[in-house]
Amino acid sequence: MKQIEVFEEINAPPDVVWEVLLEFERYPEWNPFVQSIEGTPAEGEQLRVRIQPPGGRGMTFKPEVVALEEQRRLAWVGRLVVPFAFDGYHEFRLEPIDRAQRTRFLQRETFRGALVPVLANQDRLERGFQSMNEAIKERAEARVAASS
Repeated sequence: MKQIEVFEEINAPPDVVWEVLLEFERYPEWNPFVQSIEGTPAEGEQLRVRIQPPGGRGMTFKPEVVALEEQRRLAWVGRLVVPFAFDGYHEFRLEPIDRAQRTRFLQRETFRGALVPVLANQDRLERGFQSMNEAIKERAEARVAASS
């Protein structure tokens, strides 16, 4: 098992960060890591996700949404052909801080399976998570500033 966690503190309330996170159709405008997501964010639904890790090859996969808690959590599981060869559990968590005026945003991936040592480039993925977290911070904070 291998796990990557990247946190970002965002000067925007969770509802604003959640709104940005779920606007999949706008990802090409701002997201340097997850270039596109197609599908409906609802438990049991399958998404089509395109990622571009920094310095790595792009990849498209079709995970299943396994958790959706309004303004708190979105999680999916992706598999490489056969279960347990290479499984990735991806999670976005939003935690309200400072009386819900700010958000602690977590992006986490947990990899399991025999092919993890070969296929999971932790450094590239961590840089990708960080770039996305910084971009969602910038977009959510700009949205709050524009509405003030």
